[in-house]
Order: sequence, then C-alpha cells, then structure tokens
Amino acid sequence: MPLALLVADPFAGTLALLALVWVAAKVGGDLAVRARVPAVAGELAAGLALAALARYLPGFPDIGGSGAADVLANLGVIVLMFAVGLESSVPQMLKVGLASTRVALLGVGLPMAAGLAGAWLLLPAGTPFGVDLFIGACLCATSIGISAQVLREQGAADSAEGRVIVGAAVIDDVLGLLVLVGVSGLVTAQAAGGPMPWGTLGRTLALALAFLLVALTAGRWATPRVWALAGRLRSSQLLLPLALAFAFLLAWLGNLAGLAPIVGAYAAGLILEPAHVEALETREAHSLEHLLHPLVSVLSPVFFVVMGARVDVAALLDPSTLGLAAALALLGVLGKLLAGFGGGRGLRWRVLGWGMVPRGEVGLIFVAVGAQIQVNGAPLLSPGLQAGVIGALLLTTLAGPLGLARALRREAA
Repeated sequence: MPLALLVADPFAGTLALLALVWVAAKVGGDLAVRARVPAVAGELAAGLALAALARYLPGFPDIGGSGAADVLANLGVIVLMFAVGLESSVPQMLKVGLASTRVALLGVGLPMAAGLAGAWLLLPAGTPFGVDLFIGACLCATSIGISAQVLREQGAADSAEGRVIVGAAVIDDVLGLLVLVGVSGLVTAQAAGGPMPWGTLGRTLALALAFLLVALTAGRWATPRVWALAGRLRSSQLLLPLALAFAFLLAWLGNLAGLAPIVGAYAAGLILEPAHVEALETREAHSLEHLLHPLVSVLSPVFFVVMGARVDVAALLDPSTLGLAAALALLGVLGKLLAGFGGGRGLRWRVLGWGMVPRGEVGLIFVAVGAQIQVNGAPLLSPGLQAGVIGALLLTTLAGPLGLARALRREAA
C-alpha cells in the first residue's frame, strides 16, 4: 500500500483521538488520587478540560462530538454496570428491596420538589410553569455508573449500603422514566391545547416494570440452563464473549422496554451467579470477574471523560448561568442527602445519600429531551437554561463521588 494512502487513512484521526482520551483519563485520575479524591472525579474533570481546549484552541479534537468516543463510552458504562451486577445477586437485592424503594421514592420526590421551587424563585417572572417543572425533573435522576465506580474503588460495592444504592438507582431509573414521560406529555399537551396522554404514560411504565419482573424471575430461572448448554461447546475462550453477549442482549431488551440500556446490563450481572459459569471458569482457569476487569479498566474511563467533554464551557462561564447552576446543584444535593434517611436503621444515611447524588448521563438525557420539546416555536429549555442545568448536573456529578468517598472513609474510621 502506498505511503500516501496510509497517511490519508481517515481512521488514523480516530486512533489519535482515542489515545488522547485514555491519556487524559489516566492523568486526570492520577491527579485526583493524589488529591485524595476518587479517580472518577479526575476523569470527569479531564473531559471538561478537553472540552475547554476544543472550544478555545483551533484544530483541537472535539471529544464530546466524536462518534467513536461515544460508542466506546456507551460500551464502557454498559460493561461497568454488568460488572457491578455480578458483585450482587437477586436474593441479596431482595434483602434491601424495601430500603432501596424508600430511598428511591425520596430520591426522586425531594430533589424534584426542591428543583421546582428553586426554578420558580430564581427564574424571571412569567417563565412558563412547564419550564420550572422540567428543571425539577432534571434533578430527580441518579447516575448508577458513577456511584457504582466509586463503590468499586472503595471496596464497598458488596456492602449493604452499596446494594441499597444500586437497587435504589435502578428503581430511580424507572421512576425517572415515568417523570420524564409525564412531564414531557404534560408540557407538550399544554402547548398544543390537548389532553394529558395517560394511556402512553401507563403503557411505558407497565412495559418497564414487566421487563424488570421477567428479567429477575424467568431470566434467573433460564440463565443456569442456557449456560449449561454453553458449557457443552468445545471452542476455547468462551466465557467472556458469551458473558458480554448476555449483558448486551439484556441491555438491548431493556432499551426496548423503555429503560436505559445500563439497567438491562445491571440486571444481566445480577441474575448471572457464580454457579452458572462455574464449569467454564474451571475449564479456562479464570473467573468471569478476572476476565472482565481489564475491559472495565479500559472502557469505563472513556465514558467519564466523554461525559465531561460534552459540557458547553462557554455557556458555563456566564455569571448568571453559574449562579443558577450552583443554586440548582445545592438543592439537588440536599434533596438526595435527605433521601438517605429512607434506608432506615442499620444503614449509614450519609453513604446512601451521597451515593444518590450524581446525575451524570441520566440527567443529560432529561436536558436533551427538554431541548427538543418545542413551545411556540422555541425550545422549552433555552440555551442559557440548558447550560445552567448541565452545570448543576456537572457539579452534582463531581460532588457525588467526593462526598461518597469521604462518607465511606468516615464511616470506616
């Protein structure tokens, strides 16, 4: 092949961009660890720094707009949630089911009410009520991936609080879906002068609940039988590819049911117990967790860097936007911290509350929907409001890992 064709290969730019993402992730993570904060906070900050360079340095690659980085970021968070699910089981989750439900209900209701009140007080008079309502809805979300990574870093993923946090975050995702569909339908119906789409709302919730119920009952019954058949295959290196295929399949089915794919991936890890893959682990002389660890280490930092790189740095520099972002972030943190009391006796409320604080990718989905809804020919959330809400989500995303790690160290001491 001629040298000119090698130089002109369009894929070469993607390789350089991904190299930049991984180096930035590791440098940011190292600086964070040196500052005694979780590595994930440094990876998010590294993404924000890359976004600033792309904004103010001509020719610098746009990480947040890269399709290749986005694919790896989505794979990273799905693999991460699958690994987190493997650290628990359905019986363990059922033991903390009631506590998770209480924390999730409070974790949705309190921040949404606080965000609604804050938007009503902070935004100019005459702002449509739908805008206030949507901003409150953006604060009710919880990112499973970020808290799960901190729990893994601190060795607390299999603790009672860790299982409650992840269980509450899963329930939070279902409730958040209901809130998003309901608020979007209400705002759209008001703008068009039509009725509230209760039928669509009910079908969406029923489908999401049905997926989780089937995955955790019938899926748990079928999984050992499927893996027994897989153990009869004579090919080598079966365990990791088949496990990933299982996680991706449930992530896809969860998305068809209206849930985020990460919930399906977590459910896959939850129902896949060690006894199901014991024969393949013995044959390959490695556990599934051991095989999965390098993949998580490589892909999950891409997710956090890309999420930080998607922030509009220019909009965040506006003083009024920064003030709105700080106020909403404070209200969002307080609402989630108070939700930690829902865990009940024997559980550390600070750990639960801080574990529910990060918004991450789930909150960004809410903002994207708000930007797409048109009211009188204009987006429901103006660019300035979008930047303010994204700033609040970023602050809570950074504060959550810091607070959770500190709470875990404090309680351990």
